[in-house]
Amino acid sequence: QVQLVESGGGLVQAGGSLRLSCAASGNSFRFANMGWYRQAPGKQREAVASVTSGGSINYADSVKGRFTISRDNAKNTMYLQMNAVKPEDTAVYYCNLNYFGDYWGQGTQVTVSS
Repeated sequence: QVQLVESGGGLVQAGGSLRLSCAASGNSFRFANMGWYRQAPGKQREAVASVTSGGSINYADSVKGRFTISRDNAKNTMYLQMNAVKPEDTAVYYCNLNYFGDYWGQGTQVTVSS
């Protein structure tokens, strides 16, 4: 059974930085496609960034050039470096692991003040 635990969220001023982490249990991490999603109040969950097991990376247009996704297979951990954050980045951020099914973390709140 896969468990995902996000950390690193918090309150940050616009223009600042945060780094989110997602720690995975089990042995499937290195084989899995991983992603970060977010959900703002009253909005649908949206994809933010993804990294495949082979290292291919994609970003939502809204975060390109500001966010960087990475993974460390030795640590079973994925990261999201968030720079130059904006108030519209405020959301609950979720970690996703896709390997013969989808697994989700509990989410971590990111609040960007203007």
